[in-house]
Parts: sequence; C-alpha cells; structure tokens
Amino acid sequence: MSDCIFCKIVVGDIRADVVYSDDQVVAFRDINPQAPVHVLVVPRRHMESIFDLEEGDGDLLWAVFRAIREVAEREGIAERGVRVVTNVREEAGQSVFHLHFHVLGGRRMAWPPG
Repeated sequence: MSDCIFCKIVVGDIRADVVYSDDQVVAFRDINPQAPVHVLVVPRRHMESIFDLEEGDGDLLWAVFRAIREVAEREGIAERGVRVVTNVREEAGQSVFHLHFHVLGGRRMAWPPG
C-alpha cells in the first residue's frame, strides 16, 4: 500500500531502527516508546489488522510470534516478562492501519492497561 508508513519501513523507503527481519516479518523500535523496550513487529505483507487474516495465514502468524520471541530474547526481557498487544481499529487505539504487534518490557506493567 503506497501511503502506509509501515509498508515504507518494510521496503526501506523510511529508515527505522530495525532489530529483527526475515522473509515475512520486520521488527523495529517504536518512535514513541511506552516502556524501556518497545518494539513493533509487522508482517511484510500489508493487511490492516488481525481481522484481515485468512485461513491460510498460519505460517505468517507463526513467523510473527517467532519474531516476538526472538525480539524478547535479544532485548533481554523474555525471562522477566513481556506484554504483547495489537490494537484493532480506532476506538481500540490503532493509529497505523497495518497489522502490528507491540512488544513491551523492561518495567512492571499495570492492569488494566487503560
């Protein structure tokens, strides 16, 4: 999608602090971190949210969650605890309409989140 900021990051048109990349997923630091570690994991293929996933997307989901685990391990937060969040649509707080997962850690998380 030509106007999607995350698609531009995925193809390298916009620079980002990439911490993980493979053939299906890119992970990069959030520019407005809400925790000491705040990384976004995005599929290379554009889709707006989890509601756009289809039956055949099991391999993509595996790649996303494999990347989340790898990021948590590399960032040193896997053992202490990690919060993984995805927002769907505006009222839930989605501001970039490209499926992405927030990987947060490095501090105690409160509940409910807000």
